[in-house]
Amino acid sequence: MKTILFAAALCLGICQLSQAQNYGIDLIPKKLLPYAGAVVRTDETTITIKDNDNVTYHVKHAITVLNKNGADEAEIVLWHNKSRIIKSVKGIIYNEYGQPVSKFSESNFKDDNAYDGFSLFEDERVKYYNPPVTTYPYTVECEYDLRTNQSLNISPWFPVNSSGVSVEHSTYTLLCKPGTNIRYKETSYPDTVETATDDKGMKSYNWKLDNIPARRAEPYSPNKLNYITSVHIAPKDFIYEGVAGSYTNWNELGKWIYDKLLISRSQLSPETVQQMKDLTAGITDPKEKARKIYEYMQHKSRYVSIQIGIGGYQPFPAKEVDQLSYGDCKGLVNYTQALLKAVNIDSYYCVVKSGSEKASLKSDFASMDQADHIILCMPFKSDTTWLECTNKTIPFGYLGDFTDDRWVLACTPDGGKLLHTPKYAAPENKEEIKANFALNENGELKGDIVTTSRGSQYENEDGMLTESYQDQVKHTQKQYPINNMEIETLKFTADKNIKPVLTEQLKLTAHEYATTEDGKLHFMINSVNRISTTPHEIRNRVNPMYINRGYTDEDVITYTLPDGYHADRALLDVKLHKDFGNYIANITIKDNRLVYTRKMQLIDGTYTKEAYNELVDFYQAVVDADNYTITMVKNK
Repeated sequence: MKTILFAAALCLGICQLSQAQNYGIDLIPKKLLPYAGAVVRTDETTITIKDNDNVTYHVKHAITVLNKNGADEAEIVLWHNKSRIIKSVKGIIYNEYGQPVSKFSESNFKDDNAYDGFSLFEDERVKYYNPPVTTYPYTVECEYDLRTNQSLNISPWFPVNSSGVSVEHSTYTLLCKPGTNIRYKETSYPDTVETATDDKGMKSYNWKLDNIPARRAEPYSPNKLNYITSVHIAPKDFIYEGVAGSYTNWNELGKWIYDKLLISRSQLSPETVQQMKDLTAGITDPKEKARKIYEYMQHKSRYVSIQIGIGGYQPFPAKEVDQLSYGDCKGLVNYTQALLKAVNIDSYYCVVKSGSEKASLKSDFASMDQADHIILCMPFKSDTTWLECTNKTIPFGYLGDFTDDRWVLACTPDGGKLLHTPKYAAPENKEEIKANFALNENGELKGDIVTTSRGSQYENEDGMLTESYQDQVKHTQKQYPINNMEIETLKFTADKNIKPVLTEQLKLTAHEYATTEDGKLHFMINSVNRISTTPHEIRNRVNPMYINRGYTDEDVITYTLPDGYHADRALLDVKLHKDFGNYIANITIKDNRLVYTRKMQLIDGTYTKEAYNELVDFYQAVVDADNYTITMVKNK
C-alpha cells in the first residue's frame, strides 16, 4: 500500500510540474532536425531589475536530446556565490513520446567549487546536474530562479549558442523598475524588440525567436560572437559588490574603473620606490628603464589567480603584491604600473578579451562583461609598448597571440579610451628552417638543422627554454618526421627583444632514413616540416571563410648524396598562388647536391564562403607535395 501511495504521489507531482507540456518528438518541426543532436523546445528567460542591487532571473528551459551528439546540451549548470543566490530549482525528464518519467530538484544537483585549475582564491561555486538517461531521444525540462545583488553584468541572450542545436522557441524578457535607463546591443537579431510600459511604470523589453535550424560546425569560420544571434544588456546606473557607478560609453566605464578600482591601490613602500630608482640609475632611455623594471617584476613575482568579491575586478594593492611576490593579472599589472611610476614612467591599465581567437571590445557598446584579462600599455613618445605581466619568461614588449590585434580599454585619469594592440602579420610570423644533411648509400642520414621563429611563431617552442635537456630531446624527436632519429646535440636560445627570435640548433643521425634497393635510394624529400592533414570538404557552406592568424614558413634542405646517382623522374616543382596563401616547393640537383626549397604562407583575413573549397584543394596539393618521395638511382 505504501508503494502504491508513493507511486501515485510521484505521478501527481510530475503531472503538476509538467502542466500539460507536450514534448513528443513527433511534434518537432521537420526543418529543425537536419544536423541537430538536440532541439531546444522552449527557452524562456525573464530578468527583472527591481533595484540596482536586486536583480532576479526566472528561467524555463526544455531540450530534447536526439542522440549522443547532443547529450552534453542536457547538462544543467548553475553558477552561484554569496552575491548570486539560487532560490529554487525543479525539473522533469520526459521520454520520446513526451510522457514524464521522473522529476528532479536542487537536492539532485552536485555542488562543487568552481575551481578553474589555477586560481588560489575563488568564491564561485557551481551546481550541476547530468540527467541519468542513456536511451535516446529524451527531453529535460528545468525551471529555476536566481537572485543577484549586482547590476553591472546582466546575463546576455544567446538563443543558439552551439552548433548542432536547433531552437523551437526562445524568448528573452527584461523588466525594469521605473526610471531605469538601459542600453542594449543586438547582433543578427532578425526582428524588432517589443517594448511596453505597464500602469505601475515597469518597462519591458522582449526578444523572441522561433524555429531556428541547427547550424553545422564549419572550420575556418569567423568568431561566432560576430554572427550568431545575441542581445547584451548594460544599465546606465549599477551597483557591484556595494560599489555604485554609472556609464553609457567606454570613456565613462574606464573612468569608473580608474576612480573606484585603481586609484588607491598603487602605493609602494619608500624602500621599494628607492630600489626602483637604484635599479635604473644611469639609464637615460625610458624604454630601457621600463625593460629593467619589467624583468625585475618577472623574476620577483609569479601569477596566481584570485577571484573573490569585487577582487574579481579590483587588483590587490601594489604594496601587498610586493610583499607576497604573487598576484593575478590585475594585481601584477597594477604592481608593474606602480613600479614604473616610481621612476616617472606613465602607463595604462588595459582591459582586454584574451585568447588565441581574436576578439575585440565592441566600439559602439560599452559593457564590463566583454573582457577577461588585464595587460599594460606604455605610451612612449617614439612608440607604444605593451606588456603581458603574468608570464615570467615572455620577452619585454611582446604580447604573442593571447592578446594581439584587438581593441582594448585603457583606463586613464581622464577616462577610458579604446586602443589597438599590435598585429603580427603573416610575413612577421615567420619560421625559417635550414637543414644540411649527408645521405650515404646505406640510407643513413646525418646532419644539422637550424630553426628560427619570429612573431607569433616565437611561441611555438618558447616553452622549451625552461625544460630539462631530456624533455627537450623527447619533444624534438616528436616534432620532426624523421624515422630512427637520434639527437646528438640540441640547443634552444632566445633573443628577447620586442620582436623576439627563438633559435633551435639540432645535430642528428637517422639510420635507414632512406630505403635501399638494387642500387636505389627512396626517401621523403621534406624531412623537417610537413603538413599531413587537410580541412574536410563542406557542401553548401554558410559562413565566410576566416583565417584568424597568418604565418610564413620558409625551408631549405640541402642533401649531399653519394657520388654517381641520378633522379628517376621529373623533379618536384609546385607553385600555388591564392588570395589567402601561397605555396612553392621545388628540387634542384647539381652534381651530388640536392637542394629542396619550400615556402608556405597563409594570409589572415575574411574571404568568401566559396573560397573554402579552394582552401581544401590548396591544402590537398600541399599535402601531396610535402609527401613527395624521390628515388635516386645509381648510375651504371
